[in-house]
Amino acid sequence: MNSSRAYVSLRRIDDYNPHSLQKALYEVLSPLGGMSSIVRPGQQVLLKPNLLAGKSPDKAVTTHPEIVRAVLIAVSQAGGIVSVGDSPGIGSAEQVARKSGILDVIESTGARFAPFSESVRVRPAGGTFHELEIARDILDADLIINLPKLKTHQMMGLTCAVKNMFGAVVGMRKPRLHLQAGSDKAFFALMLLELAEHINPALNIVDAVVGMEGDGPGSGDPVQIGALLAGTDALAVDTVATELVGFRNEQVWTQQIAAKTDRPYCRLNQIEVLGDAIEALKVARFSPAKTADVNFGLPGFLKRPLKNSLTARPIPDPERCRSCGLCVKHCPPQAMKIHQQKLVIDYQRCIRCFCCQELCPYGALQTEQGLLLRLADFLGKKSGR
Repeated sequence: MNSSRAYVSLRRIDDYNPHSLQKALYEVLSPLGGMSSIVRPGQQVLLKPNLLAGKSPDKAVTTHPEIVRAVLIAVSQAGGIVSVGDSPGIGSAEQVARKSGILDVIESTGARFAPFSESVRVRPAGGTFHELEIARDILDADLIINLPKLKTHQMMGLTCAVKNMFGAVVGMRKPRLHLQAGSDKAFFALMLLELAEHINPALNIVDAVVGMEGDGPGSGDPVQIGALLAGTDALAVDTVATELVGFRNEQVWTQQIAAKTDRPYCRLNQIEVLGDAIEALKVARFSPAKTADVNFGLPGFLKRPLKNSLTARPIPDPERCRSCGLCVKHCPPQAMKIHQQKLVIDYQRCIRCFCCQELCPYGALQTEQGLLLRLADFLGKKSGR
């Protein structure tokens, strides 16, 4: 293989039938050399699924447990010693793993559950953030296999292999990073790229059998995609995933910033797709999240007063909201409060990170686009963009 190019393998798979998945996993990894080319006997291998919240597999919020099972079996057959872990947005890791069905897989196969309870300080290259704290389980493993779910994302546009590495940041350290980034999505995207590059998973296998469109990553709609993606470079995998769902790089912040910083494999012409062709699996319709920003090149003194018109913002749905206070607890800038049993948002403090919508267990936060943003979307559709 040409060392100057990245290789991403793509394979059709229509459901989560265990037998079909094991066959599809073998087929998607074969062009890359198979699992035995990644895992050596005796290595400590950490599987990192998406464990955002404790939802059942049919909600498409988390990596499907049968994906985890198939990869776990393949790693074990290659001689690896397997652990599975993540740090969810809300709830304990064990509770989320149980509700998502992943803990049952771990227990039935004899793998170790890694709850990501201890953090270690690291200094990623690039310097966007001088220091990050990530789970010790990540650092103790000989190699990481990244198992993201392909979903829309209210803040970043899309979450796949690069964004899934944010789960290496433990618990309430995530809101602190959101607060440090503020409303600067480019800054946050660059941090995600640097974090993924620092962790550098040995293999990325994407659960795109059923993905999520719309108000992802926690409140969107499940959508059939019918694919597995695999590759050794996280950004290359995301580039293929972006094309698969019909998004432009400009719609995905990590892709956009990767292009601006001239990172390799952020463009499809730098990647060789193996296995099934993208066009054969490309999704006919995949609804994006309503979170694009419109800046018009305006200076900061104009952007600030026009913030509500230029951006999307979370809006409470009083019929769904149960005043549980989870969003209030996890809001990075503390822009939310419960007043007289109703959720109130201070939009002057809100940084539009959409953590509240991402973590709400009741889907009680909707997305409202600002006036100028709605106008830009309308004009874009009229022009056929």
